[in-house]
Amino acid sequence: MTNGADLLCDTLLENEVDVCFANPGTSEMHFVAALDRKQNMRCVLGLFEGVVTGAADGYARMSGKPAATLLHTGPGLANGLANMHNARRAFTPMVNVVGDHAAYHLPNDAPLTTDIESLAKPMSRFVRRIAGADDVSRATAEAISAARAAPGGVTTLILPADAAWTDVPDDSPISKASLRTPPPADPKRVDAAAKAVKSGAKPVLMLAGTALRDGPLKRAAAIAEATGARIIAQQSNGRVERGAGRVPVERVPYVIDVAMKFLEGTTHLILIGAKSPVTFFAYPGRPTTPLPEGCEVITLAENTDDLPGAIDQLAEALGVKPGAAPGIATAEIPGLHSGALTTAAIASAVANYLPEHAIICDESVTSGREFFGFTHGAAPHDHLQVTGGAIGGGIPLSAGAAIACPDRKVLNLQADGSGMYTNQALWTIAREKSDVCTVIFSNRRYAILQGELKNVGAGEPGLNAQRMLNLDDPFIDWVSLAKGMGVEAARAETAEQFNDLLKTAMSRKGPFLIEAIV
Repeated sequence: MTNGADLLCDTLLENEVDVCFANPGTSEMHFVAALDRKQNMRCVLGLFEGVVTGAADGYARMSGKPAATLLHTGPGLANGLANMHNARRAFTPMVNVVGDHAAYHLPNDAPLTTDIESLAKPMSRFVRRIAGADDVSRATAEAISAARAAPGGVTTLILPADAAWTDVPDDSPISKASLRTPPPADPKRVDAAAKAVKSGAKPVLMLAGTALRDGPLKRAAAIAEATGARIIAQQSNGRVERGAGRVPVERVPYVIDVAMKFLEGTTHLILIGAKSPVTFFAYPGRPTTPLPEGCEVITLAENTDDLPGAIDQLAEALGVKPGAAPGIATAEIPGLHSGALTTAAIASAVANYLPEHAIICDESVTSGREFFGFTHGAAPHDHLQVTGGAIGGGIPLSAGAAIACPDRKVLNLQADGSGMYTNQALWTIAREKSDVCTVIFSNRRYAILQGELKNVGAGEPGLNAQRMLNLDDPFIDWVSLAKGMGVEAARAETAEQFNDLLKTAMSRKGPFLIEAIV
């Protein structure tokens, strides 16, 4: 006989969900056994649930389809919530399967009994408790449908143990998920956006989501060249296609004063799948948006719309013909640095040695704020950010991206403080023999928080503040840590050392970590 767990696996596979990032527990053992019977399902172990959800995020961003996760009851889900938050902000399709006690055992209030629905709801666009074995396939298909609906999202299924182990007929029907085509932009919005582009003294098109892929970016750039408009991206983006031959789009800066200068004079901001920019945090006596006073904000397309199509609609309304060539500036690759190892030296080395079609997973935080400026002319690549501000996303993101695209080099630019949240992902990278090079920006402090202490007007850090913000007593030995996880590693203290290590890492396959002392 087939059981509910088998039916869940079969429904996932029937709907092209064929990777499961897992950290299982006792309640999920029948699901583990079912996965063992489905050899066309790839199972990837994460040693912490934040690794599991972060890897599922990276996988989906690059594959374009959801992975499943397997999490153990409410506490296991809670461990994965931070990277579910990042995935939610990236509009990543994900199907979480959270095991729970058998339904009849819940009234006993065993130690792991938790309100899973309440934990899952803030990070999920869809939460569903499976009612029994005969409800498994229908519930799973609903979760997949919700995950795939534009622009994508996190969904959570709660699988009671008895729903997993209860037998069902071998010929039980397998439900198919629905896939809805995103609608075009509202013609009234297209007309309003076209009018703003024509009449605005300094109109800006702000792009997000699938509008940041190569084709739509070039179409937007053609609009900009024909009209004098400017194109920009959100501060944090799930995926941007960048590099030589592509449109060199800049992001809204993180720092409020820099962002205000960046947007200075903007008369009309036209949103294409993007949110109107706000500051990451509120600061005493400072505005909460970097937009200049009087700037008119117009939504051309919601993120649920067909964003590439919306750009085409706007181009047609403006008389920009299909195939119009955008003005793509040929960005020069900066020269390699020597001497002191700085963040600029690292960015320059990346620009020089990044192979074609690489994937950059970026959690460099303060160290990478000026990264785009150095790498517009680098080889064509995809750039993935930690979108929700919850630290600890970078290394898991790279693990998932590498599984989605095994023939592409993955480069993880990783701040040291946030890397410690999910360093267990290095073990997963080693186990899967993934082609990931991790660069640790080892400044041995929470540099972003030292800056924020000043930004909020709290002054210079004293002894107690320094002990909360510095990571140098003792310092973290990332080379030893990586080797302990099975990843070959080396340390660079000069630009020359870093250049040599990165050149070698980019020219060979397999896991490698560079601790860059900056």
